[in-house]
Amino acid sequence: MADLQTDVRYIKGIGEKKALALNKLGIFTLQDLVSFFPRRYEDRSQYKPIALTQDGESVCICALVADTPQLSRIRRGLDLVRFKAVDESGEVNITYFNQPYVKDNLHRGDAVVFFGRIEIKGTRRSMANPVYEREGMENRVTGRIVPIYRLSAGLNQRLLMQSVRQGLDSCGGLLPEVLPESVRERNQLVQARYAYENIHFPANFGALELARRRLIFEELFVLACALGRIRGERVREGGIPIGDADLETFWSVLPFRPTNAQCRAVDQAVADMRNGMVMNRLVQGDVGSGKTLVAAALIWYVWKSGLSSAFMAPTEILAEQHCETLTHLLGPFGMRIGKLTGAMTAKEKRAVKAALKEGELDLIIGTHALFSADVEYRNLGLVVTDEQHRFGVEQRAALIGKAGRPHVLVMSATPIPRTLALIIYGDLDVSIIDELPPGRQKVDTFAVDESYRVRLNGFIRKLTGEGRQVFVVCPMVEENEELAVPLKSAEEHAKELQQTFPELRVSCVHGRMKAKEKDAVMAAFVANETQILVSTTVIEVGVDVPNAALMIVENAERFGLSQLHQLRGRVGRGQHKSYCILVSDADNEEVKARLSILCKTNDGFQISEEDLRLRGPGDFFGSRQHGLPATHIADLGGDVAVLQRAQSEANALLAEDPQLERTENAALRESVERIFRQNTDSFN
Repeated sequence: MADLQTDVRYIKGIGEKKALALNKLGIFTLQDLVSFFPRRYEDRSQYKPIALTQDGESVCICALVADTPQLSRIRRGLDLVRFKAVDESGEVNITYFNQPYVKDNLHRGDAVVFFGRIEIKGTRRSMANPVYEREGMENRVTGRIVPIYRLSAGLNQRLLMQSVRQGLDSCGGLLPEVLPESVRERNQLVQARYAYENIHFPANFGALELARRRLIFEELFVLACALGRIRGERVREGGIPIGDADLETFWSVLPFRPTNAQCRAVDQAVADMRNGMVMNRLVQGDVGSGKTLVAAALIWYVWKSGLSSAFMAPTEILAEQHCETLTHLLGPFGMRIGKLTGAMTAKEKRAVKAALKEGELDLIIGTHALFSADVEYRNLGLVVTDEQHRFGVEQRAALIGKAGRPHVLVMSATPIPRTLALIIYGDLDVSIIDELPPGRQKVDTFAVDESYRVRLNGFIRKLTGEGRQVFVVCPMVEENEELAVPLKSAEEHAKELQQTFPELRVSCVHGRMKAKEKDAVMAAFVANETQILVSTTVIEVGVDVPNAALMIVENAERFGLSQLHQLRGRVGRGQHKSYCILVSDADNEEVKARLSILCKTNDGFQISEEDLRLRGPGDFFGSRQHGLPATHIADLGGDVAVLQRAQSEANALLAEDPQLERTENAALRESVERIFRQNTDSFN
């Protein structure tokens, strides 16, 4: 008797050879097989008389084979089988390429259902390589909605469809009802057996929609339960006690008032730290929204309880800038602030490490050097990481693990729709800073094509003549002659710009350079020793250059909206009017519409919603290391409303049964644990 974990090779009709081909698609068990959902469907349910078919339409026709199929060998590697089929309304010429067996399968007078694309030339109709089955037989590939699957070598659609059919027949009574009955009824969802049958072999489009709705909800509900379990386990761990302090003391010494959004984020984080549990909070906001001030307020608050903080930045130059900013904000209170980066001398590092060990520093700012094996902390109460997704999960864990369970604040300047942020950062509470401090520059954005190059060069000359600096971003490091569409490379474009502007200093930075080389180039640009910096997206999350007033993005169609918005955020950080020019020769209305969104708004969250809708979640975090398991049927971009409902139901269920220990939640618990087993390395 088969169960859901039975190897597919033992399923009737599959066998060793077909099983190996299925393995290439990640299908190893019966459960994998029935959960391998179609990528699309073809509507073969409609029949038409031959005379009413239209040119270019794919359609089913019921016809008689009117003559004996003839096999012709045109040349080596090209065999044709030709014959005519007729119904009461007309006739169609049918041709099969390199399928000689059709000659023996079909005979004059056979009643056959054909499905294929009709071509009309003059009054003649033809079909090439239609699928077919004899009229009156069980409809498997005609007369119905047919699933289309992703394939691997050794499989075709018919074989895969037969395998799934055999799989469903073997396990129809074994499919678990993962959703609790109350959740299923409240959300008007069909039962599992119906859903699996109709996602693969839908009776009609209504049944298909019911099946999709059920399975999408189930997948997101199980994912939300898994992440909720992680959050629950971490929240239950006791946090380092934090006393009470009057934040007005901190705000009052600032030369400006914080925004309401900044105050709200600080209040939420303080409430987390004072409730006896470990704080794990993500603060996300646009470039320039004042996330560093939020971090400074929390560092001050922790310091008032006699605890120290560590601030981790992804690059040396960012660590330097944060050190300068935080010293300016926190130094007046008498806080002792240190820095630890890879570029420091061995003697400097030893002195800082000794001070940390003795508790002589209230705040340490640095890069990955902060979690070196020989770094010891005393009274570490708060860890702040800037642009957390730039760090590996292990790196964050290494620093946190050095001091019991310090509170954690993660700052991200990548605006992510809240629903997606709650999934990606499943273990973190989310604060959003959705307003900019007064005086923050709006960056005027324009999309142009190559015909504007001369005017663009003139604009560069004008701004640099006024003392401003320019970022130029290219999609590639070096030229690639194999690409069908030539793309600007950072190295070559830097040489071109140096020839165009011999009076200016042009430098280039990209990801293949060593860290010290990159830092040296960036430091020269910050110091205004270089007027034009050509780079790849390494400066997407980067340094503060208040004097930079122009961002040019070459081949802008190659970047996602959120990425372009991040790049635009590199300018407009000072007192000078700033601009972003998106250069693209793509003759594509969709690309033009996408780039026009950047020209209309500077709101990063609005842009991120559009990006999610257009490109899905991949553009926010291109790798699965960020805690987002692959989904089989749900689309995190398009199924946001379902995601919200699933999360709400998951939260309510976990509030009643945090460990999913109740008997009625046994199937759900197994599904959650399977996610953990399959994604050990990808959960935060």
